[in-house]
Amino acid sequence: MDNSVQRGLYRHFKGNTYEVIDTAKHSETQEDMVVYRALYGDFGLWVRPIDMFTEEVERNGRKMSRFQLIEPSE
Repeated sequence: MDNSVQRGLYRHFKGNTYEVIDTAKHSETQEDMVVYRALYGDFGLWVRPIDMFTEEVERNGRKMSRFQLIEPSE
């Protein structure tokens, strides 16, 4: 499994846009995490395990990426 997630703008499968800031390690489990910010509402800062960030989800009988890169950071 590739644990790298590129910095940039991503669209969540439900339609909202997020900015991936960086990756980090969980201090207790050493699990790889993605640090990202919502680009709507209160612009909250979030973390999610890389495995979950990069997984496919099923919606309306169709498989798709949970987050899709739409604009890489330079």
